[in-house]
Amino acid sequence: MNIESLYKEAGALLEGHFILSSQNHSNRYLQSAKVLEDPKRAELLAKELANMIIASGIEVDTVCAPALGGVLAGYELARALNARSIFVERKEGKMELRRGFEIAQNEKIIICEDIITTGGSAMEASDVIRSLGGQIVAFAALANRGFCQREGSGQPSKRECKLPHDVPLFALADFEFDMYVPDACPLCAQGSSAIKPGSRG
Repeated sequence: MNIESLYKEAGALLEGHFILSSQNHSNRYLQSAKVLEDPKRAELLAKELANMIIASGIEVDTVCAPALGGVLAGYELARALNARSIFVERKEGKMELRRGFEIAQNEKIIICEDIITTGGSAMEASDVIRSLGGQIVAFAALANRGFCQREGSGQPSKRECKLPHDVPLFALADFEFDMYVPDACPLCAQGSSAIKPGSRG
């Protein structure tokens, strides 16, 4: 499966001048919501990801996604794994488990995102789950920005990666883009104006 082609076909691999969630700038942007708006495509991607996880032998009870971006990916992955689907969400800037969701002691949980960049949001979700007695058995995402090493890739983690090295990350593909701090952005130097297309902007 050519993941990059699927993103391009869905209009989800954008080119231009973008502000990332980290506030850094880039000339490319992944908008996974465009991939997931087609239920058949979402199911296809989730099944591919689930097959990787099943092949690893990891046991999973529940898939937990950080809202909002990870909810659809997490739900589809849970469906493909025949697991429970829950999500954590921000309340006054802090991730919480709400809406009556509960965690059993030592429940085996995968944290699923649509895209893993440095893994910051995934770690916030992980901290919530662990504080409630859950066990994080893996992280998962449709796309990996290349900062964290995914299973099956020889690309090592970079220093920006916030995910633990002793918990596997499953993702369908690496997407490594140029990234610039705003004060040293060549696109800005050329007079281009950056836009923020993500869910937080």
